[in-house]
Amino acid sequence: MQAETDIAAKRTLAEAARERRDIVSGEVMAEQKLVRFVASPDGVVTPDIARKLPGRGIWVAADRASIEAAAKKNAFARSAKAKLTVPEGLADLVEKLLTKRVLDSLGLARRSGDLTSGFEKVMSAVRGGKAAWLIEASDGAADGRSKILNLARHMTPQPRVIGVFTSAELGLALGAENVIHTAFLGGRSAKSWTQDVERLAGFRPLLPEDWREER
Repeated sequence: MQAETDIAAKRTLAEAARERRDIVSGEVMAEQKLVRFVASPDGVVTPDIARKLPGRGIWVAADRASIEAAAKKNAFARSAKAKLTVPEGLADLVEKLLTKRVLDSLGLARRSGDLTSGFEKVMSAVRGGKAAWLIEASDGAADGRSKILNLARHMTPQPRVIGVFTSAELGLALGAENVIHTAFLGGRSAKSWTQDVERLAGFRPLLPEDWREER
């Protein structure tokens, strides 16, 4: 009984250690909902997407409005208690870095066997309840996409869908050609990838506007 109590206490402390305060709203959030920044040696605000750079972290909610507000209100300098330079277009830079991280993670997932691509393979993954995410090329034909999404709509739980990358971008990430339909299979890798995708969603819609009727 005492051992279980100790384990629960350690888990609570670990969870608390992963919570940080957003410098804009003052709200305490889980780390995966925030973007970490550090001050470079020359005093420039630098995004730390992987949360690994040395230095005291400055945390901002992972969305464009919060980062733009932090820059406009001089919140980075106030948090650091030092004069800092905020690069122009900081929110755009964060979006670019998150996009790269999400795509790079797809390449790693392919090599570890956590992805499957191609219409029939993706349909099979959806039927088998194995798909956590459906990754559809933004420039893919509507017919095949609609068939996959219609099938996914009847699954419980439904796979989530992302359509922000072109076939060329997906092909470059996966080392393949003509990548249109991909499924990220459920598991630990998918959970980690989901955190980065949800941060990216604060900067760009995960689905093109004209897909909403298909959904």
